[in-house]
Amino acid sequence: MIRLLISLLFCAICPLSFAAQNAIVDANFAGKPGTIIDGIPHFSLIQQALATVPETNSEPFVIQIKDGRYFEKLQVDKANVQFVGESMDGTIISFDANADTPDPTGGNSGTPGSYTLQIAAPDFRAENLTIENSFDYPANAAKPDNDPSKIQNAQAVALMTAEGSDRTVFCNCIIRGFQDTLFADAGRHYFHNCRILGHVDFIFGAGQAVFERCDIVSRNRNGKNPTGYISAPSTPISFPFGFLFLHSRLQKETPELPAGSVRLGRPWHPGANPKVEGSAVFIQCFMGDHIGPEGYARISARDSSGQRIWFEVQPDSRFFEYGSIGPGAIISPARPVLDKRAMAWYTAENVLNGWQPECPEPAF
Repeated sequence: MIRLLISLLFCAICPLSFAAQNAIVDANFAGKPGTIIDGIPHFSLIQQALATVPETNSEPFVIQIKDGRYFEKLQVDKANVQFVGESMDGTIISFDANADTPDPTGGNSGTPGSYTLQIAAPDFRAENLTIENSFDYPANAAKPDNDPSKIQNAQAVALMTAEGSDRTVFCNCIIRGFQDTLFADAGRHYFHNCRILGHVDFIFGAGQAVFERCDIVSRNRNGKNPTGYISAPSTPISFPFGFLFLHSRLQKETPELPAGSVRLGRPWHPGANPKVEGSAVFIQCFMGDHIGPEGYARISARDSSGQRIWFEVQPDSRFFEYGSIGPGAIISPARPVLDKRAMAWYTAENVLNGWQPECPEPAF
């Protein structure tokens, strides 16, 4: 009886998605893909499970992924898919492509093609897992410039949202890379209690995204100053909101990351598009001492003729903060601060245009 009560209590606090798995993926599973065990198809690869999602999928299709490292390059192009990991640190989806990785057409992947996981359909959800791009940026950067094996374009995306994506949710997830980690480029996104790691423009794109109670972790680039840039939004001018960081913590991965060496953002203009005005707003966030008084930095892009054009922080962006705390919360003319009245517009509901996603609290 006691064991039964404990079991019922545990189920009551688990995410609902665990209650109705459509597939289980286990890296140690050695049977035939799709073998039914206790009424549920089992697979050793996530791609095998994805292949069984109906083409027109109107209900949540829950794929439970057990702890293990899954070296797979994945695209989710069917609606209502959910990945539920066994644990945030133990369930790892990993791939090591970069912008110079050859693609099947004979060219290179480019930044958009370097992803580990791409979402191209609505209502995707992930819980309790890690998505990483395992390209070894530091080892590549340490090679001399005349080394023919050195990758020249080291952008390496872990997670990307592409055309067709909307209402993506990430709960208790780690998203890990170096340059260009998270490409939030399409639709609305909600990240809750996530840990996102990188250094150069590691949260970027044209989408609308709320990062609530997340750890935004800057990694070091030895010998570089600035060592990194947290955001590079390319928000269309026609959209009032881009990225909103709420009650989050801007941290550094190691104590060696120099104080004042990281910028909060740069106004990325893909293809030098003049109809872009990136937006990133930080509301009541903790900022470590790696955030400096400069706050932001300009960035360049090439237009269709190949001409390099520089975009300045002002007037080419919408970067603001309000209520920052911590050693990196520095009052500076270069760091625009919202007044209380303007701050009230920057809510999750407004950024997400009325969509109100939810995440379970972590079980620890």
